[in-house]
Amino acid sequence: MRIIVSDSSCLIDLRKASLLGNFFKLPYEILIPDTLFEDELLRFTSTQRRILTEGGLKVVDLPAAQVLRAREIVHQVPQLSIHDGFAFALAEANPGCILLTGDKQLRILADGKGIDVHGFLWVVDELYRCEVSAADVLCGALRLLADDPAVRLPRRELALSIKRYGALQ
Repeated sequence: MRIIVSDSSCLIDLRKASLLGNFFKLPYEILIPDTLFEDELLRFTSTQRRILTEGGLKVVDLPAAQVLRAREIVHQVPQLSIHDGFAFALAEANPGCILLTGDKQLRILADGKGIDVHGFLWVVDELYRCEVSAADVLCGALRLLADDPAVRLPRRELALSIKRYGALQ
């Protein structure tokens, strides 16, 4: 089973779109560094955190070497947060994995290092492709996010996804 290393941004958007439970039905093993789980998912309720862990999210304690690698990455790319560095280090330590992030700088870094990188809209496509979520559910979720000013998805791609899933209903 292929591994997804997730940062917090996509999980936050999946929660907002009420797709979190469906995400864990995809045929992937999903990992997150423990510091991201503890520090960056503060707005998740205890029930939502339980959905994450009971759904199969593996919270990974990074060994010292990966913590040092994260710090090195953040030093090299100062636009990244230490949590971005932790996600990158975990992805780098899992060859062949997918790094799931909405952070542009992290995507650029991962892509440059040959790590397969995707974002929230890819997850939506996977939910449909794997027959986990119907087009109408996905279209509704995308519309909800399009109306949320705090969501930082690329507007053009988001509009195209809404149009595509709207046509599939």
